[in-house]
Amino acid sequence: MSTLIAAERSVRPMNGGDGHYSYSKNSALQRNVIESSKEIINMAISEKLDMETLTSSKIFKIADLGCSVGPNTLIAVQNIIESLELKFNSQEKGSTCCDLHPEFQVFFNDQATNDFNQLFISLPPKTKYFAAGVPGSFYGRLFPKASLHFVHSSNALHWLSEVPPQVLDKSSPAWNKGRIHYSNSNTEVVKAFRAQYAKDLDNFLNVRAQEIVHGGLLALIIPGRTNGTPHSQTYINKAYELLESSIIDMAKKDKISKEKVDSFNTPVYFGSLEEVEEVVVKHNEFFSIEVMEDLPCEKEPPKLLSMTYRAGLEGTMKDHFGDDVDVEEMFDLLLYKKLEESSSIIESYDFVSLFVLLKRLPSGRAVTSY
Repeated sequence: MSTLIAAERSVRPMNGGDGHYSYSKNSALQRNVIESSKEIINMAISEKLDMETLTSSKIFKIADLGCSVGPNTLIAVQNIIESLELKFNSQEKGSTCCDLHPEFQVFFNDQATNDFNQLFISLPPKTKYFAAGVPGSFYGRLFPKASLHFVHSSNALHWLSEVPPQVLDKSSPAWNKGRIHYSNSNTEVVKAFRAQYAKDLDNFLNVRAQEIVHGGLLALIIPGRTNGTPHSQTYINKAYELLESSIIDMAKKDKISKEKVDSFNTPVYFGSLEEVEEVVVKHNEFFSIEVMEDLPCEKEPPKLLSMTYRAGLEGTMKDHFGDDVDVEEMFDLLLYKKLEESSSIIESYDFVSLFVLLKRLPSGRAVTSY
């Protein structure tokens, strides 16, 4: 199976619509991260985006990759548009040439099975941009060469293109038997997930390099962990471990097939800035690193955290476990037994997102300027 097909099949989109368990109603955690990045996005556009990029076209093209169903993507795009307008307005005041202000075109990207209807229904009645949907995995090409000026992705790149095959292979030392996550597993399992993360990120950067104009910017907000923090001592990984524990408890009661537990792993990995920098500097020659920093994130009370995980994982779990899984019981168990009992422990762990700003180089090796 190709990487692109695997990306579409191994991870289902977030819950669509605007119902009680929808992503649109249960993504405040992700929205808070977008809001906290507003000032740094503004700074990035003000200080790092070259005028040559701005004036080379009368259409300034923006893409948000992994947009889901809204409203978060709409907030992110609005922040970007406002920052760009400030940039244009300040440059026009000192310019002797004609109007520098282009029109904006925004491409919203996610898997083909994403609920784009919900996203476009959520668009404000009056926008300052022309909107279009682009279905497909962001681990492959999505746009023509040198067509994008600013690319944004938030809360998406921790999703892998596929679960590392060796963690599902009974003959491999990395077989993750009886578990659905990597953070409390043996070293070989963690290595397999880390290698998949690095491979996917490198692939992501290579295809974006073909699509972004020279001097264009790529802004990434990736859920992760601080440098040196063990995987088992991060807020988001601890929540995955508790979800794993809930599934194992149901398997022990024969409410879920043990074989299906053995053949399921969550296709996510939470890297650090060191891991991201290693991919950019050692394996990629197309981008300079302009900004890299950890963004502290707000934590959620148990009920909201359980709903957030359900909105993101329900489709993937139903696809794998089928009629074997009672999703209501699973997430009730996660909330009322696991998260609430462990609330003091999970609250003590750090929760950060990685903010990474890259600039497309004309040529040559990747460089670090931050």
